[in-house]
Amino acid sequence: MNLKKGILLGVISGLVASGVSMLYNKVYSDAFYIDFHTVLNATGMLMACMIGCILMALGYVIAARLKRPLLIPIINVLYCILSFASIIGVLSFKLPLDVEFPEMFPGLAVPMHFFPALSFFALVPFFWKYESRN
Repeated sequence: MNLKKGILLGVISGLVASGVSMLYNKVYSDAFYIDFHTVLNATGMLMACMIGCILMALGYVIAARLKRPLLIPIINVLYCILSFASIIGVLSFKLPLDVEFPEMFPGLAVPMHFFPALSFFALVPFFWKYESRN
């Protein structure tokens, strides 16, 4: 995978992840009549998804440049571990005192931490040509 294809993969998967995050935010907020827009806004969701997906794509570009196909499964496991580890930040996040129903915030923010990895893994087959290991 060349750099141009990698950046394109990162941008497209970041846009998909941020779109899904915004949709999930809307559905969750409407379903439970809560609003966390002061803490979790659309710009923050867009930037986090874009940066995360572009960094994941750059990892794939580096693996392709090193010509190490066995590095891809290791990178995938690393991305999954980092997605799970990022939940710690949500669980330890201190909300402002004026936010209603603070116990509902993890239910909104935790699933969003998996959207970048899910969209990236879903779109990789359209950009990455897998070589046979035989």
